[in-house]
Amino acid sequence: MNGSVTVLDKGTVRIHSYMSPADTFHTTTQLIETPARIIAIDAQLLPAYADEAVAYAKGLGKPIDRLLVTHAHPDHYNGASHFGVPVHALARVSEQIVARGDSRLPTGQVIPLTDFTPDVALVPGTEVIDGVTFVFEAVSGGQAADELLIKLPEQGVLIAQDLVYHDVHLYLGNNDITGWQQAVDALASESGYDTILAGHGVPTGPEVYEDIRRYLADARELLGDDGDAYKKAIVDKYPDHVGPFIIDLANRSLFPAAG
Repeated sequence: MNGSVTVLDKGTVRIHSYMSPADTFHTTTQLIETPARIIAIDAQLLPAYADEAVAYAKGLGKPIDRLLVTHAHPDHYNGASHFGVPVHALARVSEQIVARGDSRLPTGQVIPLTDFTPDVALVPGTEVIDGVTFVFEAVSGGQAADELLIKLPEQGVLIAQDLVYHDVHLYLGNNDITGWQQAVDALASESGYDTILAGHGVPTGPEVYEDIRRYLADARELLGDDGDAYKKAIVDKYPDHVGPFIIDLANRSLFPAAG
């Protein structure tokens, strides 16, 4: 396996966090194992890593019930068809995925839109699956225009995905630091959640919120009109963070004239 898996035991629920290698930004697919099935969350950028996550899930001996796509960034949906199950997403996220169209990998391979277009419009609210309560909420602004937040209140698990990165450089290409700060403040105000699942990096705890706040504040201060200078400054500030090429991707949007 090229990726790695972190397993957390939460009683009737076990969480398996498959994290891709550095070449795809340590993107994390969450596999929520309930008594009778697996709920998969986000689908990886490269089909090969989606296949690794699926193979691991099948090794658990329970069927994958559905795939939830949290937001319209290709590193979270490109591999959707490899899960072989209905793909659920917020209606606005589905619209954004469709608007982006076919996805082109760094290798030049094109993944057609039909391979990852969501099948099911996910409506915010509460759903009980195998006796496990899932709370689905829509969050606007921040790392992406719209994102799905998932809570398992009885297990104290908050599945933040790309609202939270854990020791990975942040993607600021949506150009909404203020929105991201507000989203993190809202997450931090939630009580009863001791486990936070990140969209990039391994599972963590509520202490991650202060880390994200600090990074966003530093990014706001360091961002100027030179993408290369910003990258050097933020990498120097956070030398232990991985994924500096995420900054290059974001800079294409933040500094288009230089791209």
